[in-house]
Amino acid sequence: MLNLTYEYKLIPTEAQRETFDQWLTICRQVYNFALRERKDWVNSRKCDVNSCSIKQEYIIPADTPRPTFARQCKSLAKAKKFIPELKLPHTHVLQQALRQLEAAFVAMWERGHGFPRFKKRMRSFVFPQLNRESVKRFDGANWVNLPKIGLVKVHLSRPIPDGFEVKQIRVVKRASGYYAMLSLQCDIEVPQILPSGHGLGIDLGLTHFLATSDGELIDRPRFFVDGQRQLKSLQRQRSRKKKGSRKFRQLHHQIAKHHEYISNSRKDFHFKTAHHLCARGQTLFAEDLNLKAMSAGMLSKPTLDAGFGQFLNILGHVCFKRGAYFAKVDPNGTSQTCPRCQTHTGKKELGERLHQCAECGYETNRDVAAAQVVLQRGYTAVGHIAGNFGEGKLHE
Repeated sequence: MLNLTYEYKLIPTEAQRETFDQWLTICRQVYNFALRERKDWVNSRKCDVNSCSIKQEYIIPADTPRPTFARQCKSLAKAKKFIPELKLPHTHVLQQALRQLEAAFVAMWERGHGFPRFKKRMRSFVFPQLNRESVKRFDGANWVNLPKIGLVKVHLSRPIPDGFEVKQIRVVKRASGYYAMLSLQCDIEVPQILPSGHGLGIDLGLTHFLATSDGELIDRPRFFVDGQRQLKSLQRQRSRKKKGSRKFRQLHHQIAKHHEYISNSRKDFHFKTAHHLCARGQTLFAEDLNLKAMSAGMLSKPTLDAGFGQFLNILGHVCFKRGAYFAKVDPNGTSQTCPRCQTHTGKKELGERLHQCAECGYETNRDVAAAQVVLQRGYTAVGHIAGNFGEGKLHE
């Protein structure tokens, strides 16, 4: 089973924009009400019967079942009889808001995420059951047919591949407008990609964005730092305006568009770099970094600006798309190991950018040496012999 997600720009009318905003508001209210119901149930079970708080306590009958996705969907159906606004969005759209809340609790229980928070705004809603007929073309334009909304004009920047069916559509609101994310599915079995061809080790860093085992160094663009001056100017102007005024909202929208521009620039760089690497090698290995720890230290700002996590995800997707093998290896000690003789060279200071081995005399850039160690570990992990890196194989 092959799944793809294609993103297209929507061109809605003014009435459709108002409908989108109204649905997002109702989805946010349903999400927050369901979260409040779950929090109240949890708080009512926090203390023993004989040791309640002197100040206040949640009083919910002891036989009240725990709120779950199924129970809250039934409560939502009953609430529609008394709250007319709940009848405006499609039923599946509101149910998906409750499913999103359920997924947040599952992530808390199983993956150690924090307790779900209330949402100030909802940025998307989902139509979970659609088909290929939802995307049509007539009168010289492309349209997407959304339940209870109708035909919405869409800029079909690339055609939907043959053999794929549209399973669901997510409508996303951004500063630059509305977008439709189409989930496509095809009933085919994709063969597993095996290591072959030229191998390439990748070492990620902050001095250079990455270094390859072939000796190539790619500089790190400073997306947020370069755009921070304009961002500070807009935020300073907004701080002087009355909150909620027309000028305040205009500046707020400009700030959001500037953030989106920075994000799009970073993603564009990541995609171009991933395609560049796939053109250089057919077997790629990268470090399995602890990105959460890296983004919490002294170098958190440049680390988050580089977007290593997004780049590794994009690299894996591009490698799959172009038929290249991609895997992650253990990053511990890559900069402290000589790629030629495997000698442990000791810890290096951040300012020391040259790898010099006292045993074999091998010298090269520190990041390039680490990338060569990554490549060797990758070959070892996939069952290849990593001992073919002689003097003529290493970048001098």
